[in-house]
This record gives sequence, structure tokens and C-alpha cells, in this order.
Amino acid sequence: MLSYRTVCTIVMTLTVWAGGASSAPIAPDDVRVIDGDTIRIHHQRPDVRLVGFNAPETRPAQCDVERALGDRATARVRNLVRSSKLDFEFVACSCSPGTEGTPLCNYGRRCGILKADGRDVGAILISENLAVPFVCGQTRCPPTPKPWCR
Repeated sequence: MLSYRTVCTIVMTLTVWAGGASSAPIAPDDVRVIDGDTIRIHHQRPDVRLVGFNAPETRPAQCDVERALGDRATARVRNLVRSSKLDFEFVACSCSPGTEGTPLCNYGRRCGILKADGRDVGAILISENLAVPFVCGQTRCPPTPKPWCR
């Protein structure tokens, strides 16, 4: 039987590893924008897939329209990071049990939410037609929406 102190230590360690239960302020220098929906936190890999939306790809884009829109989405996120008060929160990825942190789940990326001046970055991109909603279930996601090249 584990002691109360051991259980508390385990819970605290897992909470810190998972990024905590709520968002926390983060400095712009601690956020590197990879593309419109992927960032790197504290210069550490794996990268973080921002949840709730899908932004167009920049590499490899499936068409010129997607590439141009992907470049605009990436630039917009960079601008938000530079000019806003930021909050970040790690969240659980929507993956099959036992696959989080592996290539079978989000290509090995972690998942998170980035807020700029209190607003979800994904919601900002969606409102500016630079991304589309992409909401997953607890353990799986629907097909990724990619309406850019139609």
C-alpha cells in the first residue's frame, strides 16, 4: 500500500509533467511558432499541436492556395505571440489509450492551448478565415478538415 505522501508526490509529478490543470502565463521568447497550429514551448521537443482547429500546411502544402494561406496563418500566430499577453496549457491529446507521446499519436507531439490576450489562438485564426474548426473526441479525431485546395 502506498503512503499518502507517496501518492501526493506521484500526483504532483504527473501534474507538472502534464503541464498542470490550468493555463499559465508564458513569455513570447518561450514560444516558437512552427506553423499555424504547431508551436515549440521552452525550446523543448516534442512540439505542441494546438487543439480545436486545423490551419493550412506550409510544408508540404497540397496546392499554392494552401501554401499561401498557411504562410498567412503562421505569420498571424507569430504576430499574436509577439504582441499579446500569452497563456499556455498542456492538454491531453485525443489518442488511443497508451499511444500519447508516441508516433501513433499526433506524430509524437504533445497537445496544448495557447491564448493571446485571453482568446484562444485557434478561435482567432478561425474568425479570420485562416483556419477551420477541428474538434476531436476523447480518444480519436474525425478526418482532418483540409478545405484549402478544393
